[in-house]
Amino acid sequence: MCGIVGYVGQEQAAPILLEGLSKLEYRGYDSAGVAVYADQKGTLEVHKAKGRLQVLSDLLQGGASVHGCVGIGHTRWATHGAPSDVNSHPQVSRSGRIAVVHNGIIENYAELKAFLMEQGVPFTSETDTEVVAQLIEHFYDGDILQAVGRVLRRIEGAYALGILCADAPDQIIAVRKDSPLILGYGKDCSFLASDVTAIIRHTRDVVYMDDGEVAVLRRDGIQCYNHLMQPIEKEISHVDWEIDAAEKGGYEHFMFKEIMEQPEALRRCIFPRIRDGEVYLEDFALSEEYIRNIEKIYIVACGSSYHVGMVGKYNLERLTRKPVEVALASEFRYMDPIVSADTLVIVISQSGETLDTMAALREAKRLGATILSIVNVVGSSIARESDMVLYTWAGPEIAVATTKAYSTQMAVMDLLALYFARVLGTVAEEEYQAAIRELLLLPAKMETILADKDDIQYYASQYFNHNSVFFIGRNVDYAMGLEGSLKLKEISYIHSEAYASGELKHGTISLIESGTLVVALASYQKLFEKSMNNVVEVKSRGADVLALTTESRREEMGKVANAVIAIPDTHDLLLPSLGVVPLQLFAYYVALMRGCDIDKPRNLAKSVTVE
Repeated sequence: MCGIVGYVGQEQAAPILLEGLSKLEYRGYDSAGVAVYADQKGTLEVHKAKGRLQVLSDLLQGGASVHGCVGIGHTRWATHGAPSDVNSHPQVSRSGRIAVVHNGIIENYAELKAFLMEQGVPFTSETDTEVVAQLIEHFYDGDILQAVGRVLRRIEGAYALGILCADAPDQIIAVRKDSPLILGYGKDCSFLASDVTAIIRHTRDVVYMDDGEVAVLRRDGIQCYNHLMQPIEKEISHVDWEIDAAEKGGYEHFMFKEIMEQPEALRRCIFPRIRDGEVYLEDFALSEEYIRNIEKIYIVACGSSYHVGMVGKYNLERLTRKPVEVALASEFRYMDPIVSADTLVIVISQSGETLDTMAALREAKRLGATILSIVNVVGSSIARESDMVLYTWAGPEIAVATTKAYSTQMAVMDLLALYFARVLGTVAEEEYQAAIRELLLLPAKMETILADKDDIQYYASQYFNHNSVFFIGRNVDYAMGLEGSLKLKEISYIHSEAYASGELKHGTISLIESGTLVVALASYQKLFEKSMNNVVEVKSRGADVLALTTESRREEMGKVANAVIAIPDTHDLLLPSLGVVPLQLFAYYVALMRGCDIDKPRNLAKSVTVE
């Protein structure tokens, strides 16, 4: 995953590019670069640097040392070629007249590279992107747009491209296929970006490019073309969230800020969807007849969204009595899924651009399923290609490790489960109303957990030096443990695994020895006694146990665990929504004490648009 930004206008481009890249660094941070058309020289001035964006910014004095009003920039997360100055983007053609920034993977780059090398074209990098720059120059005969069109007919894969040509210094060409790209309309200027956060300071009027589209950006406007290179008109969207939502606002890290924002995000997500004691889903196109005839539900997602799906499976099956299968999006296409017109596929993605999830969505549609997506980013590819969409309204999430997007996805799944159960008549009125009441109380109860964050910080100080941690739990606690384990490993680099407690005796317990940290999750009341037995089981092998349970069970759990974190009692449906917050905080504080780069963990990117 990488970040792209482009600018054509009347101001100096380099400072604007660097500012935009600073908002995209969560998408890639092993190198960065810019290419700017230098008016006085009539050439492209390219500057690249390995490492964080600050290295490049210092090199260019914040952009002040680079003159020119048209440019493209890139922050990289390496796929082809190790992080280095040479492999950084922009990649340029042999003459230096064409520069390309690229997000995605050119799958047939080896074949194209071999062809070009046979033509005597030298290569300087290990990247697949250089092939695009060299191939454009190979076909270039004075019409840069025509050359780009010829290249697009030959490259395969997923890509977003920003292309700058010294012979057409008044324009940038943008191309999108399976990788997000946004066009921004400013006053006497135009913008290109991977994410609206990069350009929100300059414009709120944007266009979301669709697959196969090409755009030519000039200072006086943007012309879009379809895959046949025919001019098309695109609808301009207005971004209505505040700039401050994408800033740290005084917090040390975006992740901590976004953890603290969860109660308000839940209010935005939940409150408008409960009216007069009933779940109300806006613009919901599934008829009651369709819901009754559903034979199977698939939940398809990656990473933390997959863990939301795991919780969703337990809650959906219990409330609706419909069979639910959770599938990793990266595996869905290859497992020959049994899908029919009576199959509902719920696709979950924060960005709405996750490539594996997009591919799974398209496969499910090809097989005849109805697609319901749960996404955060309005106008994203997954949202546009779904039959219907429920937005989480979490607001912009910058930290790589998701928190508020996860919590709002969970809330939407809970609302959906209750809505379906109401239609199907599979939930008792008393339980339905109890769940509704607790949903409305969820943000306030989450605030009580956040108010006690110092207790979580203390536990982190006791356990941050462990090198291996096990999360155990049953039912929804097991699903919650998957997310807690992922949070810890992705930002603190501690080896961490989550297991269903009942599986301990089938192998995992052999790894428990004196001093091993076990985080035992025991919030699910129906299985509390069994969870207690598992705590005793690992304690007898020498484990240190940090337990998480409800307030009503704190004292009982305290008799066997080394330490106990308690969450407010709530409806069983919502236990993971509360329980995940201490796990997020624990991971954050552990990573902080270990000196890790919390918002930008190594080797990871926010939205994965490569397979």
